[in-house]
Amino acid sequence: MLQLEFNKLVEHFTDDPQTIKLLWDEIEKQYSGSKRFYHNINHLENLLKQLTEVRDQINDWDTILFTLFYHDIIYKAYRNDNEEKSAALAVKRLKMLTYPVDKINLCFSQIVATKSHSVSSDNDTNLFTDADLSILGQEWNVYSAYSKNVRKEYSIYPDILYTPGREKVLTHFLGMARIFKTDYFFTNLEEQARLNLKKELKEISVK
Repeated sequence: MLQLEFNKLVEHFTDDPQTIKLLWDEIEKQYSGSKRFYHNINHLENLLKQLTEVRDQINDWDTILFTLFYHDIIYKAYRNDNEEKSAALAVKRLKMLTYPVDKINLCFSQIVATKSHSVSSDNDTNLFTDADLSILGQEWNVYSAYSKNVRKEYSIYPDILYTPGREKVLTHFLGMARIFKTDYFFTNLEEQARLNLKKELKEISVK
């Protein structure tokens, strides 16, 4: 499903099957890394599902798909520049496809926006960052599995270091006036997200 979606997208910009294969193989390899327990192919599939639900609200579907495929292509738990490096790689690959410069710049900014998930003046960007956070508003069993997988990705850090950092992240989201910037995601996921975040915060605080 995901590969078919990628191939269909890239075929708009190249008819070279080798180029298409090379680009997909790179994406598949990166997102299938042995240390990826959450930021993996399943995450991309969920994102595609979430974005498809709001496709009629998205202005530039092609760009948001490229953002989807490349936004976590570089991911190392011990680094704080994953978004910038992922965005830079996306720019290189999109230039290979002679993708329009203004759209390349938009893809770059959308990927970097996943670092802070702040409100953007671009609605597509807000929809993407909301979709990226959509896991927060799923049923508790799904959210709990997500939080455990995040912990696995940060397994290089002992609890004494991980727990305060995680508490800071959870508290940050709970301190937001709105976790989800767009009406669709706010209406459907905000309440459950806050319940989940509070529950995880309580659990890790008593350990």
